[in-house]
Amino acid sequence: MRSFAHRQRLQQRGLAREEFLGRPVIAIINTWSDLSPCHAHLRERAEAVRRGILQAGGFPFELPALSLGEVMVKPTTMLYRNFLAMECEELLRSHPIDGAVLLGGCDKTTPGLLMGALSMDIPAIYCPAGPMLNDRYRGNTVGAGTHTKKFYDEYMAGNIQQREWIHLESKMTRAPGTCNTMGTASTMTAMAEAMGFCLPGATSIPAMDANHERMASACGRRIVDMVWEDLKPSTFFSRASVDNALAVYMALGGSTNAAIHTIAVAGRGGVSLQLSDMEAVASRVPVIANLFPSGDRLMEDFFYAGGLPALMQEIRAHLNLAAGTVTGHTLGENIEGAQNLDPEVIRPVTRPVSTGRALAVLRGNLCPDGAIMKPSAASPKFMKHRGCALVFDSNEEMLAKVNDLSADVEESTVMILRNAGPVGAPGMPEWGNLPIPKKLLREGVRDMVRISDARMSGTHYGSCIVHVAPESAIGGPLALVKTGDWISLDVEARQLNVEVSDAELAERRKQWQAPARFTERGFTRLYVDHVTQADKGCDFDFLMGTAKTPEPPIY
Repeated sequence: MRSFAHRQRLQQRGLAREEFLGRPVIAIINTWSDLSPCHAHLRERAEAVRRGILQAGGFPFELPALSLGEVMVKPTTMLYRNFLAMECEELLRSHPIDGAVLLGGCDKTTPGLLMGALSMDIPAIYCPAGPMLNDRYRGNTVGAGTHTKKFYDEYMAGNIQQREWIHLESKMTRAPGTCNTMGTASTMTAMAEAMGFCLPGATSIPAMDANHERMASACGRRIVDMVWEDLKPSTFFSRASVDNALAVYMALGGSTNAAIHTIAVAGRGGVSLQLSDMEAVASRVPVIANLFPSGDRLMEDFFYAGGLPALMQEIRAHLNLAAGTVTGHTLGENIEGAQNLDPEVIRPVTRPVSTGRALAVLRGNLCPDGAIMKPSAASPKFMKHRGCALVFDSNEEMLAKVNDLSADVEESTVMILRNAGPVGAPGMPEWGNLPIPKKLLREGVRDMVRISDARMSGTHYGSCIVHVAPESAIGGPLALVKTGDWISLDVEARQLNVEVSDAELAERRKQWQAPARFTERGFTRLYVDHVTQADKGCDFDFLMGTAKTPEPPIY
């Protein structure tokens, strides 16, 4: 009876019975939206995927999913990453689907879709949106994110006038696609490819390159074969997949956001991952991708240099080449023959872009469960630093005070933002790249030590310490710091401390009161009640692990 109803309703759409009978049913999970410029082309790419599915003998159905356009979503797409993961899993579970092509690319869509696909565990392939094209400004190549921050600092310092600022606004992002720096979007899509979820080289192709449409069609053809092969994530995703992704993350000088997302993705696939595991990889694999914010090139240049397969050839000694992938071949087979076409963009490991690592995990009485920093994008002079704290209890307070030209702040000051974590914000927004006070910008200062329990955009740079855990809103030590306390940072020793005695901190804790809850309703309440801390991946406690949800009953 149920199968009769399925066939009946498909024919209600005008489909002939012989069009779909006996064919694998393939879902195209599409995160396109009018308000997601990173995904503006995914409607057309869905058609290319559909074409490939039909060519290979499958039958496609496009299913829209939550679109997480990073810049447009308030307060942060991180609040909704788990929402997308749940939606992806439930779309695939609740519909009669044999396999899926996942279309995404902007920051949180990649981990969200992978988390859902791993939990559902049917054949799935990831089709990345691809980076936007480069632009030029006064003879220099410019892109989104990193340059926006650099130009904004110059604007606030009075070195760029409003007319020029408006001109920059209209030209720096000149085509659909994700940020073209090594921000969170390209970090996570590259890691997805390294994990085996993408066709070889897929994540490096610019969104507006004709190769991108051909890649999308190839994803459609490949997923049909994956269904016949029963090639599910559980058949190729392993600890080796995660370790390969971590090696790529470090070699790219990737986004600090990856520290959270990779823990969450790994956990959905049954791989236990700790911050210490990441740092161990960071100590072995140097930053060799000359890409903003650690370098000075953009993703289009990376594509011309040979893309991710070429980078993986350079670090093949750090990869598990026997790891499986969606192609049915090993990672080693996928990258065989890849060539580095521009050693200035993809450096050899003997000539890294930076002596600083892509990731440092700090601990101390301010962050007993860890905090992270990106030394490759920070100022060397702040790798060991002692400064007086300037504390902000909210993002609003910080924004109201940083432009005060009479502020009592120096380059040596340590700025601290709290109540910006998963529970406190809520959703852990990208507030961790605290703005340099206007007073200091006018004095020529462009970096200082900044600490928060927030995240930082992968496109940003500076001596920022983020993901402090446990967060202040649940009573983490950051809640106890006062303006005027001395903060000591030693990156080489991996230490971050407030110079206050345990007895004094205990006394302050007696006086501490938890901030009022942000809301008592809706998804945000669910999020606040069940989200884990940054060192655990910020997944929902009831979705972690590999326990399967029973199939819905058939009536």
